[in-house]
Amino acid sequence: MTSMTYADYLALDTVLGAQHPISDHHDEPLFIVMHQTMELWMQQTIHEVGLACRLIAADRLHESYKTLARVSRIQAVMTLSWDVLQTMTATDYLRFRRVLGTSSGFQSDQFRTVEVMLGFRDGPRHGPHTRAAAAQPSLWDYANAAAHRAGLPIPPRALARDWSAPYAHDAEVEAAWALVYRDEERWWPLYQLAEKLVDVDEAFASWRHKHVLTVSRIIGHKQGTGGSSGVDYLAATLPKRAFPELWSLRTQL
Repeated sequence: MTSMTYADYLALDTVLGAQHPISDHHDEPLFIVMHQTMELWMQQTIHEVGLACRLIAADRLHESYKTLARVSRIQAVMTLSWDVLQTMTATDYLRFRRVLGTSSGFQSDQFRTVEVMLGFRDGPRHGPHTRAAAAQPSLWDYANAAAHRAGLPIPPRALARDWSAPYAHDAEVEAAWALVYRDEERWWPLYQLAEKLVDVDEAFASWRHKHVLTVSRIIGHKQGTGGSSGVDYLAATLPKRAFPELWSLRTQL
């Protein structure tokens, strides 16, 4: 067996040496660790959503459930982590905020990639990973294609479109998925898939909501460090849903 230590396997020298506070204020390391941890979880989310897309494309729906459940759990952990950051008060943050310069989570290529892979394609695409993901079908596009192959009347426009363009709610897609909910025994694999997707969407919405509350609590309505409108921009994203028809169909059941 190859000699391997715990520290070697986890590259702890690199990981634990990746925090470089610029100020001498006590709370800046927390701010750094918090965001680095978020980036690690987003990296894992990208890994898991990619697998879910491949499984759904291969009609291996049952196998995709575990992967989608894992995504939801990751998002739940990310949401809870805002509670740790909230132990930093507004005055604590102001002591070192200036050292951030123009850097901002708004610039996270991985966060944008997660958004795009789920189906949010109406935001900025700053980095190469986001742009590459936008050229491929989203998780929702793969789900609609699987539903079509299973026999649901998904309209052709939802199956062959400009993947990089924002997705618009489609009444026929909604009607097709409503059939699943009206006869879940017949469509059980798709019914389970739909509920796992709603879990992911709800967890992502919860993360956004907690983010808004955290930013509001710490900086109020100040402009974001990257030039965004801060809380106002974040709050505007709260109504967005990655799989809109899975939410709207419930009204007609």
